[in-house]
Amino acid sequence: MAEIPAKLVKQLRDKTNAGFGDCKKALEATDGDMEKAIEWLRQKGITKAEKAAGKITAEGLVGSYIHIGGRVGVLVEVNCQTDFVARNEEFQALVKDIAMQIAAYQNVEYVRVEDIPADVIEKEKSIEMGKDDLGNKPAAVREKIVAGRIEKRLKEMSLMDQPYIKDQTITVGDLLKQKIASIGENIQVRRFVRYVMGEGIEKQEEDFAAEVAAQTGGQV
Repeated sequence: MAEIPAKLVKQLRDKTNAGFGDCKKALEATDGDMEKAIEWLRQKGITKAEKAAGKITAEGLVGSYIHIGGRVGVLVEVNCQTDFVARNEEFQALVKDIAMQIAAYQNVEYVRVEDIPADVIEKEKSIEMGKDDLGNKPAAVREKIVAGRIEKRLKEMSLMDQPYIKDQTITVGDLLKQKIASIGENIQVRRFVRYVMGEGIEKQEEDFAAEVAAQTGGQV
């Protein structure tokens, strides 16, 4: 379909208080029909999620997940508004699923794109700008290509932008909005840490031929 004009997106945003990106998705999914787009947002639970977004989340759980074999482990803090919801089975299942999600995606380092420090972004940009395939391109073209690559790279580092492992048609951010709508409270992933067995340890390299020679008196 044709590009959705920003003016139409703004109108839907004013009517529903949903985010710009969600409004654009709704209009694209409904061929620009305002009423159908509002229904689409309601079905996804996005309008309820936006209303709850500003509420303080001081309760919640620290959840964990250990992958089979014990080589990958995750701790994640997910916050909600009340202790009552923190004890809710649906919320607890959500925390478990998010921990599992983090374990599955090794490139995820931050909760949201906006959490990524400026110096990390600059480093990624410097790496992309120095790649050989951009060497002969004009500066303006290089900047445009790098901007697209950086946007993709930052989303790879962001938990909220990952496809949800149990339903690849939505992101983790979409999942959170759906749960906010169904549970009725604001929910936020605050922080997480991912442990990988042996990560950061310099492993001793073994010279198999030398070991055999030593055991056989030099006869290999």
